[in-house]
Amino acid sequence: MGGFRESMGSAGRNPTRVERRTDRDLHVIRTFDAPVHLVFEAWTTPELFMRWWAPKSMGATILSCEMDVRTGGGYKLEFGHPASEGTMTFFGKYVEVIPGSRLVWTNEEGGEGQVTTVTFEEKDGGTLLVLHEAYPSKEALDEAFEGMESCMPEQFEQLDDLLAGR
Repeated sequence: MGGFRESMGSAGRNPTRVERRTDRDLHVIRTFDAPVHLVFEAWTTPELFMRWWAPKSMGATILSCEMDVRTGGGYKLEFGHPASEGTMTFFGKYVEVIPGSRLVWTNEEGGEGQVTTVTFEEKDGGTLLVLHEAYPSKEALDEAFEGMESCMPEQFEQLDDLLAGR
């Protein structure tokens, strides 16, 4: 596949690279100017996660966030949009949790689901983050790719803003 897009984001920010590695695999790569423990905390603390995960440009907000961040634990995110009376719910299980290093979870709301792996690596005083999504089929990745390509850079800029204030 080899296709990717890179977004520079705000001036002085690190780029977000969204790569389609195979017919079923997507990688999002970003370096954050914050130590690993703070970046990991922002991914695993509901109050912090709610502040950066939903792209502001979409107008949706996270209405509730439950996270039992341990191997075998689960999560549930409920999103709402002011223009809609309905909500969207995302949920799954944590397959692997290595504090400060790695998170692996299932995404079970869509039937076939995909598996997401996020790794956190110390690099030059910051954090190299790699998000890998393994989709069950080429069609599932085709459906998700455009949204990931547009949303992830914005989400990671929001995470940058949160980390800068910590």
